[in-house]
Amino acid sequence: MTTGQARIRNPQRAPLRRLVLTAALLGLAGVATPTARADAVDNAFLSAVKAKGIDFASPQAAIVAGHEVCDELDLGRQKSDIASEVMNNSKLDGYRAGYFVGASVSAYCPRYHAST
Repeated sequence: MTTGQARIRNPQRAPLRRLVLTAALLGLAGVATPTARADAVDNAFLSAVKAKGIDFASPQAAIVAGHEVCDELDLGRQKSDIASEVMNNSKLDGYRAGYFVGASVSAYCPRYHAST
């Protein structure tokens, strides 16, 4: 039986995370490996963002970007700041950028659902 390793956050990697998130939102992120079958959480997230007209290069790019929102929150960033960054670095308007952040939180890091 093995135990999972704790994920160590490196604040110096934050610009890289932002680059990945921005690339995914702009539809520039490619997938080097075959897309794994999405689970129920991923499917709900993908359906939610698609319903609001938020497009990605691939489903995997959307899922990665959703997890990047949670990584940014883990680093102490505010949801509003992340949404502003998404809006400024993508073709999304403020509503859709905020919706994307909210959908990401609901799907992948609900512990931040009540925080601002």
